[in-house]
Amino acid sequence: MRKAQGKFVTVVSDISEGNLIEMIDSHRQDEIIEVLMTQPIEVREQVEEVSFDMWGGFPNVITKVFPNAKIVSDRFHVMKVVNRNLNKLRTAAGITDRCSKYLLLSNRVNLNPLQLDKLELTLKKSECLRIAYEMKENFRRIYETNFTVKKGHQKLKEWLNHAQVFLRESTSTIENHFEGICNYFLDRTTSGVMEGINNRIKLIMREGYGFSNFENLRNRVLACFDH
Repeated sequence: MRKAQGKFVTVVSDISEGNLIEMIDSHRQDEIIEVLMTQPIEVREQVEEVSFDMWGGFPNVITKVFPNAKIVSDRFHVMKVVNRNLNKLRTAAGITDRCSKYLLLSNRVNLNPLQLDKLELTLKKSECLRIAYEMKENFRRIYETNFTVKKGHQKLKEWLNHAQVFLRESTSTIENHFEGICNYFLDRTTSGVMEGINNRIKLIMREGYGFSNFENLRNRVLACFDH
């Protein structure tokens, strides 16, 4: 809501329809639960999956509010954790070349031949970074090439055994969210639609020159998403 004030709003959407459901003026578990529990149990029991950004309090919220829902750790936020760990290794290795961060964190298949040559020059500077980079790419391939929970579970376990030495921070986070990460392979559900919704909310805030009153913002946003 307001930069540098730690003021966060929780946004809930129907990711299958791309519709906004609710905005909650809090990021506290108990207050989020209180608002969502106002929905009838018959409605909440119909929710099959909830994809979230791996904020630590959401699993408790989901379990409490949606008794039949599978918890899915959003794929892109999981990759963000791995990329953040890889970037720390880059800076620790003293590699600050222009575009080195972009080249390391991009999906390899999206790089053109010139970029691949520059990436190779970067990786030659640190064998540790090269190994970590290959592990990052292997992790991405697990998401792209496995289509059952059983297979995804197996491949992720194998990856964790090899990656924990070089990507310790991210492997620890992945272990803590392991079930939710594996649940991605049920239906390949992500919360990517939330990016579009969040961008639209930010646009509404800019058009209104900011909102000091949450209820005014909430009413304006819900009205804009009311089809």
